[in-house]
Amino acid sequence: MNLFYVMNGRRLKRYFLICIGIVFAVGVVYAEKDNITVFAPQQPAAIYSIPTSKKIVALTFDISWGDKRAEPILNVLKEKKVGKATFFLSAPWSKSHPDIVKKIAASGFEIGSHGNKHDFYSSFSDEEIRNEIQTAHAILAEVTGKAPKLIRMPNGDFDKRVLRIADELGYKVIQWDTDSLDWMNMGTAKIINRVVGKVHPGDIVLMHASDSSKQTHEALPVIIDQLRAKGYEFVSVTDLISQTELQGKTVQDKTAMFDATAGY
Repeated sequence: MNLFYVMNGRRLKRYFLICIGIVFAVGVVYAEKDNITVFAPQQPAAIYSIPTSKKIVALTFDISWGDKRAEPILNVLKEKKVGKATFFLSAPWSKSHPDIVKKIAASGFEIGSHGNKHDFYSSFSDEEIRNEIQTAHAILAEVTGKAPKLIRMPNGDFDKRVLRIADELGYKVIQWDTDSLDWMNMGTAKIINRVVGKVHPGDIVLMHASDSSKQTHEALPVIIDQLRAKGYEFVSVTDLISQTELQGKTVQDKTAMFDATAGY
C-alpha cells in the first residue's frame, strides 16, 4: 500500500510539472504573439503606409463618376511638375471615359483598379468578389493597355476574404493613412490643413477626382507647395512600396470600418 502511494505521488508530481511547463509556454507565446512569424504564414494585408524615414509620400486619387474634375487635377500636377501619383479608377467609369483614362496614362501616372460595382465587397460571396475584381481588371487592361496590380476597394471596404482573393488574383490592396476628406467640400483651407498637418514619411494620401469633389484641384497646388517646403518627394504607390521592406500594420476585418465616400 505504501508503495502505491509513493508511485502515485511521483506521477502526480510529474503531471503537475508538465502542467506548469505548458502554462509557462502558453504565457510566453501570448506575450510574444506580435513578434512570432515563424509558426504561421504571413496573411495578405492592406497597405496604409510604409515604414521609412525618407520624406516620400504618395498622392492618390479615386475616380468613379463625372468628367469635370480629373483634367483640372492633371493640369495642376503638370504645372507643379509632379510626375508621380496614383489614380484608382472604377471600371464602369473607365469604360465610359477612355479619353480621360488615356490622358492619365499618357501623363505617366500609375493606374490602379477601384473595382467594378461601387458596393461593399465584404458583403459578397467569394465568387462575386472574384468576379468583380476580374471584371474590373479586364476593362482597365483593355482601356489602358496595361494590367493593374493595385486595387483600392470601393468604399475602402474589405475583410479577410477580400484580401485573400485579391492576393490570389495578384493584387495588392491599397488603403491610406491620411484622408483629405475633400469630398465634403469643406473649404480649401481645411483640406490643405488636413493633408499637410497629417502627412508623415511613407504616407498614402487619399483624394478624389470625381465630380463631387469640387475643391480638390484648388487645394492641390498649395498642398504640393507646402509638402515640398517640408522636404517631401512625390512618388507612386508602387515606388513607395518598393523603396523599403514592407512591414504591414495589423489588418483586421473592416466590414464596419470604411470611408463610405471613398469612391466619389
